[in-house]
Amino acid sequence: MSTMSFELAPGIEIGGTDLPIIAGPCVIEDPEEVLALASWVADMSQRLGATALFKASYDKANRSSFSSYRGPGLTRGLQVLQQVGQQTGLSILTDVHQPDHCEPAAEICQVLQIPAFLCRQTDLIVAAASTGRTINIKKGQFMAPDDMRRAVDKARSTGNERICVTERGFSFGYHNLVVDMRSFAMLHQDEIPVIYDVTHSLQLPGGGQETGGLRQYAEPLSRAAVAAGADGLYLEVHSDPDKARSDSATQLTPDRAEALLHGALEIRRTLAANTLQV
Repeated sequence: MSTMSFELAPGIEIGGTDLPIIAGPCVIEDPEEVLALASWVADMSQRLGATALFKASYDKANRSSFSSYRGPGLTRGLQVLQQVGQQTGLSILTDVHQPDHCEPAAEICQVLQIPAFLCRQTDLIVAAASTGRTINIKKGQFMAPDDMRRAVDKARSTGNERICVTERGFSFGYHNLVVDMRSFAMLHQDEIPVIYDVTHSLQLPGGGQETGGLRQYAEPLSRAAVAAGADGLYLEVHSDPDKARSDSATQLTPDRAEALLHGALEIRRTLAANTLQV
């Protein structure tokens, strides 16, 4: 487990014995559906005795095809996310793609996420960290674990110490990702809490109009990541994944996601109990 802990969002610690959950749809589609999924996240966290944040993107600027659905955009998207926070009490995570999006997003969201393909964009990282919000930097598919230390240093240069990294696999040949389970321990050496991205690590990137994926491996990979020291879990959830307008091949149904999380939390709690006994 990481030796560094901090408040990921109000009342939610990362880097300690807890396993915070970040869950929600890939992108905002129908606002009512988003609110329904957010209510599920809130209820699920109560049932599992876990802490949780809601995530959704207002804009997916890195879609494979120009014609792919991107989301409602900054203004309308943040309105929906604000409504989620007001109605559920959940803290919110969203990703930002441009430096000038960081301030308005930070007014609504407790965690700002740097997308994997933008994890080396200095101006974006600095702008996001300068808001004072927690920053989650997705590890690019082209980045080794020790490369992420420099991305974290860019964020910490602002004086913001609430920085974590999300592991989502490394490109292995064309159209395939492999998760290096050593990355959790490697990043922990620099006191960087590491979240495991369950669903994006199942992707088969590129190769067509939409990204493919191997949803059937969600459970074994999530269990392996928690056992390897992941400090949190991130996963995308949709009421009907096959009809999702983004990442349809990897999103999980709420029922399946909750069962997966129940198993992962049991592993985390066992590890924490054993650590306390040593």
